[in-house]
Amino acid sequence: MDDMMPESTLQKSDQNFNADQIQTMGVDKLDCDYIIALAGNPNTGKSTVFNDLTGLHQHTGNWPGKTVTRAVGSFIYAETRYKVVDLPGTYSLLAITEDEVIARDFILFGRPDVTVIVVDATCLERNLNLVIQVLQITDRAVVALNLMDEARRHNIGINYQQLSKILGVPVVPTVARYNKGIEDLLISIHKVATGQIICNPYRIKMESPMLNQAADRLVKEIRAAYPNLSNARWVALRLIDGDKRIVDAFRSGEFNNMSNFTK
Repeated sequence: MDDMMPESTLQKSDQNFNADQIQTMGVDKLDCDYIIALAGNPNTGKSTVFNDLTGLHQHTGNWPGKTVTRAVGSFIYAETRYKVVDLPGTYSLLAITEDEVIARDFILFGRPDVTVIVVDATCLERNLNLVIQVLQITDRAVVALNLMDEARRHNIGINYQQLSKILGVPVVPTVARYNKGIEDLLISIHKVATGQIICNPYRIKMESPMLNQAADRLVKEIRAAYPNLSNARWVALRLIDGDKRIVDAFRSGEFNNMSNFTK
């Protein structure tokens, strides 16, 4: 994996998320160095990956003000303390359901140090929809290509190294129920979190000149109001789409909570 991504020197300060903002989502960083978000479609083995990473060091509760269950666990790797937040299983981050809103807001506003997206290798095309959406929001991600044993059983071959080059983030084959590939996943998480791997995530290029012009104009307005806001173009597209959550965040000044992040 090392030769597929450019590396930078070890660093923490520039990549740390806004601790106050993430704490409002029921998670704190008092006893860890990095926070990992675990995302994925339902039935991809995401909970099994969570259990493999955290073992017995986990607890459950509800997201603040929600009835949706939140699982948080922890582990230590390379003398570094990690906290893992298991996001609700979701097919999309377009924020129609409560689960989608929670997952999207945690990645966008909480700004975890790494987002791990667990995908089902037997139906990769469907799962890549969520992967691409996450990669529009964050540039610190790892894809766990799970259920590789089932893929092989169905004679499905996946060139995960080529997929990694296309997506611009590490892609790690796993069979979580047998704890296979978890050590490689830990290595990739650690290298992305500490800055040893700098991701270059795939970003969608729009074909509509009219939409591009509208987004470009709105991006200028957004950056004028929030100079250090990451993902200004993604925010612009969601504003154009009339995403109420993003519109409210823009109007209320909530994006100021992301002032520690730059592109």
